[in-house]
Amino acid sequence: MTLLKPKQNKHSKNQKNKLSAYAKYSSIGFQMFAIIGIGTFLGVKLDAYYSNNNNLCTIILSLISVIISIVYVIKRIIADSKDN
Repeated sequence: MTLLKPKQNKHSKNQKNKLSAYAKYSSIGFQMFAIIGIGTFLGVKLDAYYSNNNNLCTIILSLISVIISIVYVIKRIIADSKDN
């Protein structure tokens, strides 16, 4: 006796694909936020440790972390586009 599987319509598959893409790209946003937050936090701590009045470490590490997060996002998008 074979069990009949319910057919999935195209609407259901399309909705799952959209939800999967939404989850994937929202996680990239959270990862960007974490990279920038960690870089800025380290900059603040270094400025406090070295008693910098002009917050040079915070500025430099914030900019570096933004650049790193942008490169990360571009690499992820390129990798995802190659998979599809």
